Amino acid sequence: MRKVTVSTDAQGHTAGWVSTDLEAALVPEPAPRAAAFFDLDNTMMQGASLYWFARGLASRRYFTARDVARFAWQQARFRLVSEHRGHISSARDVALAFFRGWTVGDVERLAEEIFDELMAERIWPGTHALARTHLERGQRVWLVTAAPIEIGRVIAQRLGLTGAIGTVAEITDGVYTGRLVGDLMHGAAKADAVHRLAEVEGLELRRCTAYSDSANDLPMLTCVGTAVATNPDAALRRIARTKGWQVRDFRTARKAARVAVPVAVVTGVLAGAALTVAVRRRAAR
Repeated sequence: MRKVTVSTDAQGHTAGWVSTDLEAALVPEPAPRAAAFFDLDNTMMQGASLYWFARGLASRRYFTARDVARFAWQQARFRLVSEHRGHISSARDVALAFFRGWTVGDVERLAEEIFDELMAERIWPGTHALARTHLERGQRVWLVTAAPIEIGRVIAQRLGLTGAIGTVAEITDGVYTGRLVGDLMHGAAKADAVHRLAEVEGLELRRCTAYSDSANDLPMLTCVGTAVATNPDAALRRIARTKGWQVRDFRTARKAARVAVPVAVVTGVLAGAALTVAVRRRAAR
């Protein structure tokens, strides 16, 4: 199990990150004060990482497709309304309840298996190439995701990246307690985590770059010197046009045109449904 670094600011906000131990992969003359930060879902990976993780768990009979369908409509309503604090808290509680009692080793093992089975082929080659370009320039490259940090680390490891910033769940004796350390890594929490990592790593944020598909990540995109809208949703595309940001879209023209029902919503609906069902089935047992 990799050690998660946790930082707390003066206001008590907490962020965590974990390295993949791939520092040696950087070029001989690194650029230690510059880095790149990549959102994961729909930026680096097609769809939501927790959705694919849930799909992998379903194939291992943790729950059934019928169970997922049963709760899909309820979760669709949840995802389609505005993301205020109460909704984020609900999503957090479902995720934490799901992992309660699991060992970190089991989650990392399953994440490795499911990445190879379902996630690897859904990595956007264009986005991954951008990440490799930063590495070749001697910069560190971090995934920034709302997924549990252990899952983020596995994906970063598989992609040859420096590490991951993610949601930190409390662990006691190698087992998830069902409680959160700090905030869900979403919205402003991502920017806070990037700021704190920059302080620890000695980064100059004006020399850093951030990539995301979603307007929800504006706090992270605006805290660095260069923002790149990557596979952007309609709102972020408009903002990027206004601000003069670069836009990189690695989807087909047909997929990119489907802005009315973004992939993030569809995959989020199924992921939320799957996790909700799993929690209820486990609670019933």
